[in-house]
Amino acid sequence: MAKDELQIGEISKPRFEFRSFGQNFEAAAKRMARLSMPIPEKVWERYSDEIYIVSRTNDINNTKVRDGKMDIKTYVQTVDGLEQWNPLMKGEFPIQASVLKNEVFPAFQVQMPELTKDVYTFEEFMDIITSHPDLAAVKVHKQRFGYMVNNTICEFGEVLINGARVMTINSESTEVEDIKKTVKEIGLEGVENINYLQAIKRVIGMINKPLAN
Repeated sequence: MAKDELQIGEISKPRFEFRSFGQNFEAAAKRMARLSMPIPEKVWERYSDEIYIVSRTNDINNTKVRDGKMDIKTYVQTVDGLEQWNPLMKGEFPIQASVLKNEVFPAFQVQMPELTKDVYTFEEFMDIITSHPDLAAVKVHKQRFGYMVNNTICEFGEVLINGARVMTINSESTEVEDIKKTVKEIGLEGVENINYLQAIKRVIGMINKPLAN
């Protein structure tokens, strides 16, 4: 059966991903650019400002807020070292206290804070996060350059994590073998697979581990 052709920016069935973070992926990024097929101009270069909510007690739910909308993805499985994540919930601010109680804070796997209102604005939600001993709100600015190699959606990017500059590179697809081929061809075999949640925790000191380089 023929494989689905992935399109950057379009919804597909759940994807697997290789991603890493460090200070220098220049050689791999150059190979990625040269191996890439043509892609839509709108994804040549993209910028975004996001806030990730990280928890000391959770490594399986990835929560971020962008443009007033909350997005939580949950870890599903690892196959041949590649991680698969699925959407868990999406929400917008102002947000109902019932959603915070039943969906958001359970995803953080922390003690439930006292909620005294029926609806919370983004600012009020952030006050709860910053006052919680096991949670941290981390500002993340992304500059991403998109590519397509071996029918995998790829990017190389510069990321500021609370102002700390790191580089990231990735390949994602519904097909594990296509990602493995891409990782080999761009010269990233043996490089640690580090997702955003883990990278942010390492940068802010919530996890005592270095990045890939």
